[in-house]
Amino acid sequence: MQGGKAPSDALRLGVSPLSWVNEVLEELGRGTTAATCLSEAAAAGYAGVELSRIFPREPAALSRLLSAHGLRLASGWYSGFLADREVEAELEAVRAHAGLLRACGVEVMVYGECGRMAENALDVPMSARLRLAPEEVAAYGDRLTRFAEALRDVFGLALAYHHHLMMVAETFEEIRAVMAATGPAVGLLLDTGHAAAAGFDHARLIEAFGPRINHIHLKDVRADVLAEVRARDLSFNDAVRAGMFTVPGDGAIDFGPLARFLGEGRYAGWLVVEAEQDPMKAPPAATVARAHGFVAERILQSASRAGLAGGD
Repeated sequence: MQGGKAPSDALRLGVSPLSWVNEVLEELGRGTTAATCLSEAAAAGYAGVELSRIFPREPAALSRLLSAHGLRLASGWYSGFLADREVEAELEAVRAHAGLLRACGVEVMVYGECGRMAENALDVPMSARLRLAPEEVAAYGDRLTRFAEALRDVFGLALAYHHHLMMVAETFEEIRAVMAATGPAVGLLLDTGHAAAAGFDHARLIEAFGPRINHIHLKDVRADVLAEVRARDLSFNDAVRAGMFTVPGDGAIDFGPLARFLGEGRYAGWLVVEAEQDPMKAPPAATVARAHGFVAERILQSASRAGLAGGD
């Protein structure tokens, strides 16, 4: 570390509205208002939030709303279809979303690959996931790279590729193939929960792609629920309803590798607490406050100690 600064100086802690309202399962969090979500996020100590369907999509209105609660917009998910369509069509589709993010001061856009997914993909057994054939990966990587370069050049946004259950990059081998097929403009979103649920430790992503990680989602996994989900071959949505995901500290993930990575000072940006849970079972205000304490005490303090110990 230079100048004796702890790595936490370069990190911002945010929270996803998924703890309040699900983006797909509308019954989870039905009736929750943006004001409730934002006031509780701010009260828990977070600096920002990611985009949600309950927020306005007009830049000035969204900026005013966030500012009223002392929060920033950390990023926003974009459902891309480059597995099935060309770059020009994707750039036209992303225009309004990218413009909103940039107008609100966002630097990194989360890209989730929704191409090669059936319409009801989140409701079918997870073993029924569609995949890219090996011979398709090079062309897919080329389209991703050109899209990411245009996103950077036109909108000033970096692309963070979200490895995700039920999408074409779920396993470590699939993520490695996508990263190998893309250029440096394609960053990687590290999601601790999706890594664990896909059967590998997030430390492998850090070891293989540390320099390309440009956004981080902090999610935990309940090991007993994950085991049942896999044994019964449940759908992604049923796994969410069953409580497979939870906030950091409430599950089985060892966040030590992440803390050590942050302590090295190689990452600067947002850490976003994210847990797709039923808010009736996991009351959001208390849940995200507990998660904030865990991240601050068990991850960021560990990272600071590691960074200062390795400093000048």
